[in-house]
Amino acid sequence: MPKQKTHKGLVKRVKVTATGKITRGCVGGGHLMSGKSAKRRRRIRSSATISGRAAAKIRIQIAKGKA
Repeated sequence: MPKQKTHKGLVKRVKVTATGKITRGCVGGGHLMSGKSAKRRRRIRSSATISGRAAAKIRIQIAKGKA
């Protein structure tokens, strides 16, 4: 059976911190910012952490090429 490949699209969207947590950018910040409130734009700028079962699945997909 061939080796599993790293999911390159996912690697470009998430980052693993030094402590092993997985962070992602918040959605909705691509365009049309003038129609969003300043509070909402500030919230979109920050990053969010992924936890639980979703983080475990992501770790498997981004670590395939490193094994």
